[in-house]
Order: sequence, then C-alpha cells, then structure tokens
Amino acid sequence: MATPVEMPKLGNTVEECLLARWLKRTGETVASGEVIAEIETDKATFDLTAPTGGTLLAAFFGEGEVIPVFANICVIGEPGESVEEFKPRAAAEAPVAEPGAAAAAPAVPVAPVVGPREAAVSPRAGRFAAEHGFFPRGIAGSGPGGRILERDLEEMYARSPRVGVAAGRDLGRTPVKLSAIRERIARRMRESLALSAQYTLNASADATALLRLRARIKAARESREIPDVNLNDMVMFCAVQALVEMPELNAEMVDGELYQHETVNLSFACETPRGLLAPVIKGAEKLDLAGLAAEVGRLAQQAEQGAVSPDDLTGGTFTVSNLGSLGIESFTPILNPPQVALLGVTAIELKPVRRESGVEFVEHIGLSLTCDHQIIDGAMGARFLKLLRERIERIGSASGLEALKAAIAQAGK
Repeated sequence: MATPVEMPKLGNTVEECLLARWLKRTGETVASGEVIAEIETDKATFDLTAPTGGTLLAAFFGEGEVIPVFANICVIGEPGESVEEFKPRAAAEAPVAEPGAAAAAPAVPVAPVVGPREAAVSPRAGRFAAEHGFFPRGIAGSGPGGRILERDLEEMYARSPRVGVAAGRDLGRTPVKLSAIRERIARRMRESLALSAQYTLNASADATALLRLRARIKAARESREIPDVNLNDMVMFCAVQALVEMPELNAEMVDGELYQHETVNLSFACETPRGLLAPVIKGAEKLDLAGLAAEVGRLAQQAEQGAVSPDDLTGGTFTVSNLGSLGIESFTPILNPPQVALLGVTAIELKPVRRESGVEFVEHIGLSLTCDHQIIDGAMGARFLKLLRERIERIGSASGLEALKAAIAQAGK
C-alpha cells in the first residue's frame, strides 16, 4: 500500500522547512527508517527518514524548495501503485521532481518578464536577492509552477560579469559553495555586527576552586556513580548566578525595544558536523550544578547527532561560548542577536600574582565578555565580569552545590 511521507513539524514555531538534498532517487528501494532526504529549518539540518519500506514511487518537490509542514513530500510503496491522490496541490500542477537532480532554468524565458520581487519567489530566493542586491528580469524559475528558487538566482549571479567567477576559474580558482548552515551563520553574523555596537572586555579568574572541585568530582566518580560535571559546566553555572544578580545582561533588543528577563534561558555554542549550533537550557536558574551539567550533556549529544529539536535552539537570552579546549587565551565573541551580551570562555593559563611573600604563579581561566554598547555601558559590563569572577573563585561554596557535595562526600565513605 502506498504511503505518503509528510514534511514533519520539527518544533512549535516551525511552519515550513527547506528540502536541502535528496539522498534517494525515484525508483530506488528504501528501507524503513532509512534517511531519504535532508531538510532544514532556520536553525539546523535534520534527516528525513522513511516511515516504511518499499520503493520511492514519486517525489513532489525538488531540492531548494520551501515546503509547509505536513505537506506530502514523496510516496513510498510498491511499483505500479498510483500516487495521484497524494500529490499536494502545487505539485499536482507541475511535473514530478526527480530527487537528486537540480533543474536548470531554460535558456529562453517562458514566464512573464518580472523580477524576483514580483514573481512567485521562495523565501530563500527573496533573501538572496535582497542580500546581494540582485534583481534580474526575465527569469523562468525551476520550481513548481515557475517558482523562482534560490539556486536559480545563485546560478545567474555566478554568471554575472560583476562576480567574475569565470575569470576566477581562468586563473585556476574554483569557487566553493557554502553549506546552507554556513550561509545562515554568515548572514546572522553580518546582521549582528550591522545592528549593534559591540565591544569586548577581557578578564581572568583564579581557577583554583574550579580545578579543586573538578578533581573531587573525578575522584568520586571512580568509586561511585555521581553526576559528571566539567569545568565549562561550572563556569556556565556561575554565569547563570551572576545573571540572576545582574539581569541587565539577561536581555534582548527586539525591533528597538529592550526586554529584560527574569528567567535565564542559557544558550551555549556547540560545534557539530553540520555547523555551529546554540542549544538553549530553558530556566537555567532553577537548576543546580548537576542538573545544569546533565542538561548541557543531553542537548550537546542531540545537536551532535542532528536530533536536537528546533524548540531547543530558540529562546536564548544569554550565550556562553567556550574555546578553552583549543588553547585560545582570549577572543572577540560576536553577539547572538537579539541578545545583548555573550560570554567567551578561554584556556586556563598560569598567571603571575603578587602576594605578600612575593610573586606566585596561579592558574587562571580567561573570560571574554562581548556586550552591545547601545544597552550595556563598559562599566556595567566590567561589573558583571567582576561578579562572575567572584562566583568562579568561590565555586566550592556556592549555593546549589549541596546535592553534589553530599554525593561526593558519600562516595568517599
């Protein structure tokens, strides 16, 4: 029996997804649970799996199409079965797409002479046109019903004289197309710098208490099952406490309006095979250190596997990005809009400290705080870093550690 495959609703706020790539072609055999395509939201790329085994009888959309959730994308069944009843309305009026084959725009326009602002244009194509100031006329889109897709504009733009791609090839240069996630990251970073007045403050905190607590946790875990907590978890825990005390940095600037939040929805930068993601720990101020570490681990694993929900990638009010494991001593984090502050965490390094007995070398962890000067003046940013530094240096006696400390003590018996 023929089975339609729908565009899944990947989150409460997701209404449409991009069909990024077909991994199966019409007529090929598909196993139940096998990945047949890659789909994208504004935040991440996900695998679309077959709900049943059989043959891919038909695909109703091509790569690059933006498809509403719950719309039928393709049909799996036995050869010879009809697919007509499953065709979406738009697809029923256009030729069935061939998975994996990108349609090329015809040499002679068959659509009215219009620009992308006037024709049926996909959202991604509209963004591409606006970002590149590229509004050609006389386009026949390769999408259903002549709809103009992003790849249509990309191909024309690449051939335009001002781009000089052909000249680049003559010189032995070959352009490399950015992945969709990389393009989104690039666009968001440009927007971030264009819409805010960013500055970065660098400081460091004595890491003795961090390292001592980490050593106790590692030792306890060898003898008893207790939650694993790493140094980044501890710094994030301290950052949440500091944000509760200074909510001015736990804020967003949206359409010229400032929103300060009592709830700390903590984003953390997470490198994945498909690009940089920022999962969000909702209500982080309600979690103790062990609970925060568990939530970081859960979300990081899902992001790594490409299974994180889009709902877990939205709603952040403050971000932490840690490059310490790569040996970075300081850096300039770029804000994650509409947030107004972001904390960069760097490597632990020996730092000379003046004592009464002379100069001692003490291990310090680096902190790089980027703020939007429109909202947070330098003095306020400096006060937050001072508060965070104090929290880090007193981590062993911080509230919220009681359960973890009790577990460590019990493990030592």
